[in-house]
Amino acid sequence: MQNQKRVVIDYVSPTVNHGEFYIKRVVNEIVNIEAYLMADGHDVLGASVRYKHENDNTWQESRMVLSCNDEWNGSFSVEKQGFYDYKVEAWVDYALNWRYGLIRKINDGQHVVSELLEGAEYIKPLLEIIDGDDKNYLEYLYHIFRDENRYGEAITEAAKERLYHIFFANPIKILANTSKTFQVYVDRKKARFSTWYEFFPRSASQHEGVHGTFNDCARLLPRIKNMGFDVVYLPPIHPIGEVNRKGKNNTTEAKHGDVGSTWGVGSQYGGHKDIHPQLGNIDDFKALIQSAKDQNLEIAMDYALQAAPDHPWVKDHPKWFKWRPDGTVQYAENPPKKYQDILPIYWESEEYKALWNECLDILLYWIDCGIQIFRVDNPHTKPFYFWNWIISEVKSKHPDVIFLAEAFTAPKVMQQLAKQGYTQSYTYFTWRENKHEIIEYVEELTQSELKEYMQPNFWPNTPDINPYHLQGANEAQHIIRYATAGTLSSSIGIYGPVFEYMLSEPLLGKEEYLNSEKFQITHYNWNIQNKLTTVISKINFIRNTNEALQQTNNIKFCYIENDNLLAFYKWNNDRTNEVFVIISLDAHNSQQGTVQLPLHDLGIHHGHNVEMHDLMTDSRYNWNNEWNFVELHPTLPFHLFKINK
Repeated sequence: MQNQKRVVIDYVSPTVNHGEFYIKRVVNEIVNIEAYLMADGHDVLGASVRYKHENDNTWQESRMVLSCNDEWNGSFSVEKQGFYDYKVEAWVDYALNWRYGLIRKINDGQHVVSELLEGAEYIKPLLEIIDGDDKNYLEYLYHIFRDENRYGEAITEAAKERLYHIFFANPIKILANTSKTFQVYVDRKKARFSTWYEFFPRSASQHEGVHGTFNDCARLLPRIKNMGFDVVYLPPIHPIGEVNRKGKNNTTEAKHGDVGSTWGVGSQYGGHKDIHPQLGNIDDFKALIQSAKDQNLEIAMDYALQAAPDHPWVKDHPKWFKWRPDGTVQYAENPPKKYQDILPIYWESEEYKALWNECLDILLYWIDCGIQIFRVDNPHTKPFYFWNWIISEVKSKHPDVIFLAEAFTAPKVMQQLAKQGYTQSYTYFTWRENKHEIIEYVEELTQSELKEYMQPNFWPNTPDINPYHLQGANEAQHIIRYATAGTLSSSIGIYGPVFEYMLSEPLLGKEEYLNSEKFQITHYNWNIQNKLTTVISKINFIRNTNEALQQTNNIKFCYIENDNLLAFYKWNNDRTNEVFVIISLDAHNSQQGTVQLPLHDLGIHHGHNVEMHDLMTDSRYNWNNEWNFVELHPTLPFHLFKINK
């Protein structure tokens, strides 16, 4: 026999896969909840969002309000890291329903003595739970509603808003219905807002031809800090395989002195819990981690679950690899790329439990050393459910840990990795160049279900990707790409100093670097400062001082009558910080256009004076029209306005 619940709760959002996966937020963000609520007839309904942190014993409640067409809205703030449960509760509010009907009858001139007696019955249970002035007021109403001699006084008081507010704040939930329970996982702020700088430690030496060390890396930290970055990402720091080692430019035969790919992990010197001896020792690495923390920087490590042929695992755990009948192991492939220096792990091994536990121990080892951020290499080539397990295990003990998925692969695969627990994700931004595809992609990330669980990280370049539009590109193009990344997304990164020094010579016909640092040591003059380092530093400073740029989802693209100009408006949650960005996508010519200011979103009318403060140049302009003329030059191909109303 069915129960007597009358309110239907439908389409609760946000959820992911109807609650199979959790949505994501960071500390102090607001979770906005929507649901369709309806009941038979025309009774007045009440609804709440109920929520609690995983460590709390009691549920908290936030009332929902009807917006239109049976659609209700509510919200709650997440103030601690970890999981929150949330659900929607709804009921027929008989007290408010009584008051609504009573007022209509009074306005129709009907005599409502019987109805007032009913009202007294709705007041009676509240007298047991309400104190103070409201209790005194309810006692007064209880008596006059039951006294026919005070009829005029009673109907006057019944129609007052004070009674409505008391009923609303103290609902008697008869036959309440509740939705299923959903979850939101809450991370620290860096999960949403981070600025990454990647470089190879072995190229950090001041002296040409000399292998860099962790001490050399420490020397570079002030430079990185001064440019406004907060995450220092190091490619693998482990011993590099000597068997099948790659030579320069990915040649299959290494010559004497070739250092190999850092992603070919493992040799006679150890594996994933060991350090390349030329970089230093574990104490040197811990000192680097501490030096970074002292400067409000975090070291991010590469987590690459693959093994060189001479990795200790190959000898100690042969069943972790799939052997062919001739006694060899098929090397790793990512067509058309081939990795002869890497043996793929056999994830279907009968010893998979020991393998999984070892992979977890690797993470825990480096976490104990002070690492809280991992960039994961090629996660899409490992089982999805393995990631769900290992990320859950780590986060349950170390909630500050952040995982960035390096998976430039099929969209649904990237999305599934995010659902399974990855904090951040690399994206297709690297290949999005023109206005239409940039808008289309960013709107997909910010206006679809993706916004609930996938935090994008925009990288103009990586050691693996030298995009065609940066090959031989001028200074303006590099500025355009960094400004676009840094204003569209709250998490961004570059591979340097290649990017800021505009070192983009490619392998012919490929999106790869000639003389790639993946396979050789490169010597840089790390003291060079140029216009690009100055612009990057300024953009990063602006990102750090404007909340509107510290999130990705609050964005609206604005009309501008030129396909070479991109315009958008961004804001923080309470709209106390609003920015307006206009970027020229033309690195060679001046571009002009008339841009539409989003007056409705700004809460202003035509003719209202708005100060547009360009944070890059400190110039100030007064706009008092909806449409405004702009012109951008390749010398500084963007405006980054702070809006002062």
